Amino acid sequence: MTSLALLIPIALFMGLIGLVAFFWALRRGQFSDLDGAAARILIEEDEVEP
Repeated sequence: MTSLALLIPIALFMGLIGLVAFFWALRRGQFSDLDGAAARILIEEDEVEP
């Protein structure tokens, strides 16, 4: 029972940290251009030979 009293607050704190990180990334524009990131992987770039 003592371990649950320790693990539950730790799990809630870690979940809160994850939620804060998600909203921080949302405000910084990390998820603003999902289609561009998906199409960028298909663009073939010419490699320059030395």
